[in-house]
Amino acid sequence: PRQRRHHLHGRRPVIAPARRAGAQWAGLLALSLVAIAALEAVRLPAALFLGPMIAAITVSMAGASIRLPANAFVAAQAVMGCLIARAIPLSSLGELLRNGPLFLAGILSVVAVSAGLGWLLARWRVLPGTCAVWGSSPGAATAMILLAEAYGADMRLVAVMQYARVICVAAAASLVARAYTPVAAGGAAGMVWFPAVAWGPLAATLAVAAGGALVARRLRIPAGPLLLPLAAGVVLHDAGWLRIELPPWLLAVCYAGIGWSVGLRFTRPVLVYAARALPRILVAILVMIALCALFAALLVALAGVDPLTAYLATSPGGADSVAIIANSTKVDLPFVMAMQTARLVIVLLTGPAIARFIARRVEKS
Repeated sequence: PRQRRHHLHGRRPVIAPARRAGAQWAGLLALSLVAIAALEAVRLPAALFLGPMIAAITVSMAGASIRLPANAFVAAQAVMGCLIARAIPLSSLGELLRNGPLFLAGILSVVAVSAGLGWLLARWRVLPGTCAVWGSSPGAATAMILLAEAYGADMRLVAVMQYARVICVAAAASLVARAYTPVAAGGAAGMVWFPAVAWGPLAATLAVAAGGALVARRLRIPAGPLLLPLAAGVVLHDAGWLRIELPPWLLAVCYAGIGWSVGLRFTRPVLVYAARALPRILVAILVMIALCALFAALLVALAGVDPLTAYLATSPGGADSVAIIANSTKVDLPFVMAMQTARLVIVLLTGPAIARFIARRVEKS
């Protein structure tokens, strides 16, 4: 499929008759719940996104004509911006300053590997245009998908590669962590979906999300509905003026909305294309994991970082999964999260320029 630029403005979705649309939405919701439950049962990461996306692809292949309203998609992006802001504390700058050269070497090496693999995938026509670059970017998967959409890449193919990488990286990190850490007795505590909510901070968080999204749409800033709430959230949260409150049920709704938006755009040709490209995508992902493990070994040998800390710090993406694994093991958690956070910020800032640069080089070759 040719790379296309999808616009949130001016694009009218296909409208099904009210009764048929209601039945399709009901079927999509039911299938999403089943898919989420199945993925959670096998402890697959990002189940709250993957389940709805798989369900949406399924109903789309069955001929569904429903589409997620553009405003709902923008709102979900804005909430995701606040979520990422909560995970990027400015306090991590202290850890970065103490280990400046070490952090810079670790971060740039992972970014360089991902950009190089993206260039190779684009040059070999595994994925079209900048899809390969965004798909291999080692940032938060949902953020990369939304940025790819804003900058003209096919978010469906980017989602395939990003979440294939999330699954592989999380599985590898879990195995490495288990090898270094004895399994604790008892299971992990279950998710509390409806905890007590601080309604004041929640209202303030939603106001920041809504305000950022409105300004972004008014100014037509690429990826603005994600990036403006993110930037505002980081500053306000660290200044103590905002406590970002995002209850699990709200995040689940937003993940589902983004998953549906991606999945409902799949067509049969795109799905066939993605299936054919998947084996080569998986090979590229495994190469990326292996090279990042090599960088971790260098941190161990040259800087005396303990092996598990080094591996989790250089793990290429899926920062939320890495955070969960790191929090349950005996590692230097500030070191791991500072490197993951700094890399996410660098990818958010440099991703569009890297994607454009590689796309131009591929076109000339």
